[in-house]
Parts: sequence; structure tokens; C-alpha cells
Amino acid sequence: MSDTQVTWLTQDAYARLKGELDELVANRPVIAAKINEAREEGDLKENGGYHAAREEQGQLESRIRQLQELLRTAQVGDVPTESGVAKPGSVLTVRYDGEDDTEQFLLANREEGAHGDLEVYSPTSPLGQALLEAKESETREYELPNGGTMKVTLVKAEPFAG
Repeated sequence: MSDTQVTWLTQDAYARLKGELDELVANRPVIAAKINEAREEGDLKENGGYHAAREEQGQLESRIRQLQELLRTAQVGDVPTESGVAKPGSVLTVRYDGEDDTEQFLLANREEGAHGDLEVYSPTSPLGQALLEAKESETREYELPNGGTMKVTLVKAEPFAG
């Protein structure tokens, strides 16, 4: 089994991230030119422009690698249209064992973007994995970071209408 994590993305999010990647790759020559210009200014030890350009290049390359990996492993799909089952792209309402209040969140990748006040939990997180494919009123258990376990009941699952 591969350690590669598949990331669920909507077609819109995939297109947006692909556009960002293309823009960053196109910007590489601009950063390289900045470095060369700063290098020609002389002593590199005390050349703030050179160090700033190198830092910018490092951040750019890091984001390019992150996007390339994300898009390479992305599973592009539509937001689910059915209610009642927890799937990526669903808004889930859950109740934790021993609590009266419910919590609502979007089951999706953080790269899908922020959705107002709605928290986003990844389908690969312990809570997300436990709830994936759960049906309404089903109780599942997942492991907490401290090694304990928590029971959570899926109260409602509905398509995200963001």
C-alpha cells in the first residue's frame, strides 16, 4: 500500500490550484532575474536584496512542490448530491459522546478554501476517516491524539451548497 494521500477536490478547486501553479511556474524567471540583479550589486554578505530574492525563490519553489504533489494525488469529483451519508464535500452535523450540543463542519480538504464560519476537516483526519461513509444516526469511534478514543454520532449529512 502506498503512503500517498489522495486529496479530494472539486473541479473548481482543482482548476483554481492548477491556475496558481501555472502562474508560479511562469514567475520563476522573474525571481531568477531579481537574484541575478542583486548578485551584480557586489558583496553578497551585506546584500539584503539578494537574500530577500533568495528567500522569495525558496518560498516559491516550496509552494510549487506542494501544489504539484497535491494535484498529482488529487481525486477530482463533484460535491455529493445525496444526503444521509458522509462523503467528501458533505456538511456533517455530529454529536460527541456525552455532549448535548452538535457541531457542524465540512468534510473536505483545506485546499478547498475557507467557507465562512464552517470548519473544514479532512477525510484523512482521524475524525474524517471515522465518519467517512457513515449513515445518519450511526455512531463511530476514533482515536484521539492522547491515545484515548471518542465516540461520535453522525446526526446529519448533506451536500455542501457553498
